[in-house]
Amino acid sequence: MDRFEAMTILLAAIDTGSLSAASRKLRIPLATVSRRVLDLEEHLSIRLLVRGNRKLTLTEAGRGYVASCRRILDEIAEVERTASGEYHTPQGEVVISMPPVMGRMHVLPIIVEFLGAFPQIRMQAQLTDRFVNLLEERVDLVIRVGEQPSSSLIGTPVGVLREVVCASPEYLSRRGVPKRPEDLPLHDCVGYAGYAIGNNWKFRSKGVLHTVQVPSRLAVNSVEGAVIAAVEGAGIAKVASYQIDDLVKSRTLVKLLDGFEPPPLPVNIMYVGQGQIPLKLRAFLDFAIPRLRKKLGYEQPSVTGEREPPGRRRSKAV
Repeated sequence: MDRFEAMTILLAAIDTGSLSAASRKLRIPLATVSRRVLDLEEHLSIRLLVRGNRKLTLTEAGRGYVASCRRILDEIAEVERTASGEYHTPQGEVVISMPPVMGRMHVLPIIVEFLGAFPQIRMQAQLTDRFVNLLEERVDLVIRVGEQPSSSLIGTPVGVLREVVCASPEYLSRRGVPKRPEDLPLHDCVGYAGYAIGNNWKFRSKGVLHTVQVPSRLAVNSVEGAVIAAVEGAGIAKVASYQIDDLVKSRTLVKLLDGFEPPPLPVNIMYVGQGQIPLKLRAFLDFAIPRLRKKLGYEQPSVTGEREPPGRRRSKAV
């Protein structure tokens, strides 16, 4: 039995949720996948998986074994990257995860420009609002919005995100213009389904942050949906300022309650800081950070003392 192959198959089954999905991902017969996992269990004399109708579940022994498998295979991959010259010339694949709208508007154009400058590098861009675990999902970089819980990730600030309230001129002529956040319960608002913000919108008044529960006849599960709904006159929406800047300039939407805007949220590009950083990752950080800062309006804070190089600051907000 090739134990490294069996480990790879086992991890694929866990990551995809089933033996059949692992078979499709690895492009090997389902019978081979099932046989390799059984061989591994027989070799170890333990049960690794509980095979349910819908999804595989790890046993307690299986959880420890899978964690060790990931560490072993990661170390092997590190050795292979070093041998192949990945630490001597920028090459290989970079996987980056980012919020969908920000990715389409700001990050993807930078990625395309980067690929033109570095022909030996490939990139995989994941546009998702889901929280991504970099280690478990083999992601190199992630762009995150907001204060982050403490972690081992390295974070570099690239901008801020301002949350604004907006509506169409047609809606405002029909329903009137709210003068303060407390007026919002008298309006139709576009709420969010499946997001923490939901119908609880934060505002700042006289330096104090407070929450207003707004009514919504329409709830959406994406920011793009909220913008479209606002344009169509469905009500008042709360979105990021960069998502509607062009619509405000064209007077398709009107920003409201500017004096009550909550504090801006930080935007960070983050990566795992353990070990030597591959040149492909360093190349992208050096290329993307100044361009993202220009697009997202980042202002470098003026501090005394030696400044850390871009991409190497361990953020307290990560």
